[in-house]
Amino acid sequence: MSEVLLEKRADGVALITLNRPDSLNAMSDELVVLLGEYLEECDRDRTVRCVALTGNGRGFCAGGDVRGMQSRNDATAGSGEGGPPNPVTVIDRLTAGLRRSHDATTLKLHTMPKPTVALVNGVAVGAGLSLCLGADIRIVSDKARFGTAFRNVGLSGDFGGTYLLPRLVGMGLARELYFTAEIIDAARALAIGLVNRVVPHEDLLKEGLEFCAKLAAGPTASYGRMKANLNFGETATLDALLDQEALLMRISGFSVDSREAVRAFMEKREPQFVGE
Repeated sequence: MSEVLLEKRADGVALITLNRPDSLNAMSDELVVLLGEYLEECDRDRTVRCVALTGNGRGFCAGGDVRGMQSRNDATAGSGEGGPPNPVTVIDRLTAGLRRSHDATTLKLHTMPKPTVALVNGVAVGAGLSLCLGADIRIVSDKARFGTAFRNVGLSGDFGGTYLLPRLVGMGLARELYFTAEIIDAARALAIGLVNRVVPHEDLLKEGLEFCAKLAAGPTASYGRMKANLNFGETATLDALLDQEALLMRISGFSVDSREAVRAFMEKREPQFVGE
């Protein structure tokens, strides 16, 4: 059975499911590669207008595959030819590989020019937390649990969590959550702004996919420009952002969906967006 499943639904929603339930969907090398490939495919496929990410079983994602970490590090360290490996070379090789994984997953979720939604069905810790933070919106089960977890294994954090978490909950609380690795429940996650909605566990997939279908029926290209503005605004000055808003607003005005929305307004009907 594949470690990641992809279902492209007729309503324009692509459902990606992490599929290592026995390990709470811990991120093996195969899982990370497949997830990156499926996200890239969804990005390129114009029939996909919203991407939903969830986990199979009791967990969303338990983070890195701790059992496989040492063996991967040992294999990389011993991959040189003759003599002891150069520590700098080993670190460079490991760093480059991890950065590629970051780009293919969290960065793709965060920057893909269409909505991405994490449907968090259970525990999301470590890199699993970072992954769900990369999505635009988080709809979670009332059984979901969240934690940074990195301190527990003596690591500093990856997959973008130290960038994304402070922007949702504030720097002070983000530091506390990283330093303590406290596990928080869905109710507290909602209260601090970590997640958007909490729904009954048994209704998560139904309500989450209905929400995604509504997004998929919207003006997809305009959503992409909204994301571009929001992402740019995280580091830009207001002056620079206003320049970008002006440009993308005028581009959007010439889009198929904007012209359809104007016609629908004049004709007193709901617009039928095609995503372009």
